[in-house]
This record gives sequence, C-alpha cells and structure tokens, in this order.
Amino acid sequence: MNEPEPASGRVWIFVAALATVFMTAIEGTIVATAMPTIVASLGGFEYLSWVFTSYLLTQTVTIPIYGRLSDVYGRKPLLLLGTGLFLVGSILCGFAWSMLSLVAFRVVQGIGAGAVMPVGRTLIGDVYHGAERARMQGYVSGVFVGAAVLGPMVGAFLVAHAPWPMVFWINVPFGVAAMAMLAFLLRERIELRQHRIDYVGSALLAVGTGVLMFALAEAARVGLAATCAILAVAVAALALFVWWEKRVPEPVWPLDLWRDRVIASGNIVSLAFGATTMGFAAFLPAYIQGVMGRSAFAAGGSLMAMSCAGPIGAVLAGRIMLRSSYRTSAAAGALLSMVGSCMMLLLGPESSMVLPTASGLLIGFGMGMNNNTYMVAVQADTGWSRRGIATSTIVFTRILGQSVGAALFGGILNAWLAGEPGGARAGAAPDHPGCGTAAGAARVRRGAAYRVRDHAGADARRAGGRRAASRRPRACRGACRRLRPPLRVGLW
Repeated sequence: MNEPEPASGRVWIFVAALATVFMTAIEGTIVATAMPTIVASLGGFEYLSWVFTSYLLTQTVTIPIYGRLSDVYGRKPLLLLGTGLFLVGSILCGFAWSMLSLVAFRVVQGIGAGAVMPVGRTLIGDVYHGAERARMQGYVSGVFVGAAVLGPMVGAFLVAHAPWPMVFWINVPFGVAAMAMLAFLLRERIELRQHRIDYVGSALLAVGTGVLMFALAEAARVGLAATCAILAVAVAALALFVWWEKRVPEPVWPLDLWRDRVIASGNIVSLAFGATTMGFAAFLPAYIQGVMGRSAFAAGGSLMAMSCAGPIGAVLAGRIMLRSSYRTSAAAGALLSMVGSCMMLLLGPESSMVLPTASGLLIGFGMGMNNNTYMVAVQADTGWSRRGIATSTIVFTRILGQSVGAALFGGILNAWLAGEPGGARAGAAPDHPGCGTAAGAARVRRGAAYRVRDHAGADARRAGGRRAASRRPRACRGACRRLRPPLRVGLW
C-alpha cells in the first residue's frame, strides 16, 4: 500500500511541509511591496505586470500535473523537486540584470511553486488522519494570513535596510532547512511498477489553462475581440484535452473524479469562493476609498477582518466536523458567507465602516469553514493513489476562480459604470470647481507607478488635492463622496 511509514518525526514533517507552503505564500506579498524599488533599479516599467503574471500562470498550469505525478512517484520526490526549483528561481531572481530576465526567472519560481502548494497539503493529509487531519489543515489556513500580514512588513524592511535581491533570497535558508527535514524524516513505501506518463494530456492541460489564465489576466489590455479569440483557443485546447483523457490508460486528470459527488462539489465551491474572494479583495477597497471617501487604512481594515476570520473559521470547521458531519460544517460556512455577501448590498456612500467590516468577518468565517471542510472531505474520500490529484484540483479551481472573479466582476462593474450618467463618461461638469467625478478614482489609482516614475510629482499632486478638498464647502465634499468614480478594471 502506498502510504507513508509511521514516523516519530511526523510533527517535523508537518513543520517542513508548512514551511514550504508559507514560503511560497509570503513570497508574493514581499515582492509586491518591493516592486517600486526593483523597477527603479532595473527599469522596464512596461514589464511590471508580467513579473506577477508569469509566476501565476506557470504555477497554476503545473498544479494538477504535479498532483498527479505525486500519486505515481510519491510526495517526497515531487515536493523536494518543487522546493528546489523554487529556490533556484529565487536565487536567479536576485541576480536579474533587467526586467525581462526577472520575468524569465519568475517562470522558474512559478514552476516550482506549482508543486509546493498541492503536494505539501497532500502530504499533511497523508501523515494525519481523522480529527488530526481536520485540525492540521486548519493550521495551514493560518499560514496565508501570516503571509498576508508579515509579507508587506518584511518587504518594506528589506527594501529600507538591504539590497533588493534580499527580497528573493530571504526564503532560501528556510527552504533548504525544510528540504533537509523532508529528506531525512519522510519515508514512503512506493510500489514500483511500470507507468505511462500522459505527456500529451499534460501539454494540452498546460496550454488550455495557460491561455485561459492569460485571457482573463490581460482582457482589459488586449480588448474584447482579442480576448474572445484567445478564449476560443483555450476552449479548443481544453476540449481536445477532455477528448484525449478519455482514451489514455493513465490520464493526468482522471475524468471519473468528477463523478465523485464530494470531489465535484468541492471543486465547484472552491471555484465560487475563489471568485468571491477576489471580488471582495479587489473592489471593496476601491469602493470604500472612492465612494465612501474613507482612508486606505479603513479599507485595509475591512480586508484584514476577512483574512483573520478565515483561520478561525477553519479551526471551527474542524470541531464541527468531529462533533457532527462534513455537511453541517459546509452548510454553516455557506450560510455565513451568504449573509455576509447580502450585507454588502446595504453598503452606501454614508454607511458606517462597521458594515463592511462585519460583512468581511462573516465572509471570512464562511470561506475558512468551507475551504477546510472540503479539503478534509476530499482527502478522506480518496485513497493515497488519488489523493494528490484530488487535492490539487481544489487548489487549482480556487486560483482559477480568483482569475475568473477578477475579470467577471470587473466587466460587470465597467458595464454598469458605462451606463451611468457621468460614470465612465467624463463629460459631466460638477457644480463646484475641482469636484469632478474622478476625485475618488484618482485616489484609488494613485500608486506604485507614480512613485516609481516621479516621487516628487506624485507627492505634490496629493498635497494639492488635499488643499483643494479642504477649501471646498462641507456640503460639496459630502456630495463628492456620493459620486461614483469611473473605475476601469477587469474585462474590457
């Protein structure tokens, strides 16, 4: 039986797996904080978005492939391979001499990260069972909150007190230590037999999902016609992938997994919650700052409420699963998320910050409960030989849902603003000089690009804007907060 041997050091195995997951999770937030400094050093501002897009694309398309390979060759070699590739990519990123070279090295990082996330969580599901598995998977959820909180602070500290390559190299010692623990403590019994690797299916899956992710990420830039053409290519590749998978003896993504109600419902919920998370994270801060006229600190507080509630919900789900059932835990999480989402409908320009914060708490609780419940349920529902691909599908659909949510909700918002008088059209004249409808949007869009290109100019513009706002009548300032800013995000 392909189960890991019982080991007295399984706590250290858990620590090592958790360290690899944390390493890839915090890397994105650290790099995002340091990017203005990196762009100022390397130049090539036009390639800024590709520093993140290249990493996300390669990570996403390789997740199910690594998950399936871990079912064939074991978790240990795949996790060591992924962690090693990630660390090699991190080291190379620190030696980048231009933005194009940085993008290329981020591809290497992404290929490694595609193994770390699903295989690390699968390994935790292997070494812990029952009640312990529910509790340990709840701790994994806390890793992402720690990454979201610590990443910007670590990035800012490194930029201020160290050369920018340290942003990428800081993970190397922790990754090497995790690899050493896995190499010496993790023992697996693998049945050696002849396997036929589905290279064609892997290539079709990578092309289909990669083109789909590219279309969703770049839709606002390339336009409607090009987006539709790219989506057509993605659909054709994925359709060919499904046709091929039905005809090979060892498919990279066994299609009969979708006939399992637990796995199918887990993937659907994961996709939906991924989209909801991105809608909340991407557009609520813009609404709070641009429409409600609140500060960036207030907007960040509402997101922090959701992030902090997630791990608590995951731990609570573990207790509910032990005392009741998976169904009870999933239903409770879905109910909390729906209540929090409905509360968002009550938001208005004059709403108190209590409303979005409370809504974020409920949505975070619900998401944490559902994410942990379905992860544990899927891992309990599958044997060792399919646990890797089953776990990776949950991770894969969640990331895909985030891309779909960003594009879909952005398209809905832009279409709605285009139909509003004075919304996306800039022709409406205000009653008072200086009170245009773009006042809120200007606050939202001001950011890293201006800091990189012209620090002094951006500071002067912000200072001038504050002085102009202070000279307006109080009634006018209230009216400006009620105007909807012409944001342009997502699709088209």
